[in-house]
Amino acid sequence: MADHQKVYPLNTSSTHDDQPLDVEAPQTPRVPLVPRGSSKSDQGDPAAHIHGHHYPPFQRTIPVTHTKPPKKRRSCCCRFLCWTLSLLLLLILVIGAVAGILYLVFQPKLPKFSIDTLQITRFNLTNNSSLSATFNVTITARNPNKKVGVYYEGGSHISVWYTGTNLCQGSLPKFYQGHRNTTVLNVLLSGQTDDGNTLLTSLQQQQLQTGIIPLNLRVDQPVRIKLGKLKLMKVKFRVRCRLDIDSLAANNAINIRNSSCKFRFRL
Repeated sequence: MADHQKVYPLNTSSTHDDQPLDVEAPQTPRVPLVPRGSSKSDQGDPAAHIHGHHYPPFQRTIPVTHTKPPKKRRSCCCRFLCWTLSLLLLLILVIGAVAGILYLVFQPKLPKFSIDTLQITRFNLTNNSSLSATFNVTITARNPNKKVGVYYEGGSHISVWYTGTNLCQGSLPKFYQGHRNTTVLNVLLSGQTDDGNTLLTSLQQQQLQTGIIPLNLRVDQPVRIKLGKLKLMKVKFRVRCRLDIDSLAANNAINIRNSSCKFRFRL
């Protein structure tokens, strides 16, 4: 192998020592197979031509992302039902608010009933063994309200019962009861009951054993309530009175030993 050539610098003013420089023969630059910024060479992937076999180029697999299907819109029927329920709830709230305001303004109270006297003008057996009864009842109706009036409408029904047997019935007259008003009513009741012998025997045994005869007086009365100048819709009230009397003899003074009445409204 030939020795390296020694080259001496001609510039004597150089700061370096007079030493020979080794100069190597120029080398051929190596060209990369894959240019910079490229993933493949122009000749393709060398690994694809190993041992004379051609392999398909490498392809990167990108995972598939499944998107959720869009939510279905609510049907018209569901919307209609939601709106209906919302309006119904709003209507209930409005009615409740109005009722509360009216209650605070007028402060309504239930009327009061009492049975003052009971007179029996007829209570005997007929030819066909039925029991005929005629009662004259004095009822006191009180309206304790300051701003509420009561219209007693037609179609009322009043009856007297003994242990599930209707003795007589009648009706109350139509009238208007103003604020803090007390009205006394004389009501005539009449009726006829089959199998009068059995009923009379039961009444006599009851009187001998306890000294009293329990009776129930029932009143079903349609009314209209007046709040100031406003007349409300027709409603019904029921009165249930319990009476304890000493006898059921006709044309005699009947003593009411105990009397109590319960009052309630119903639509």
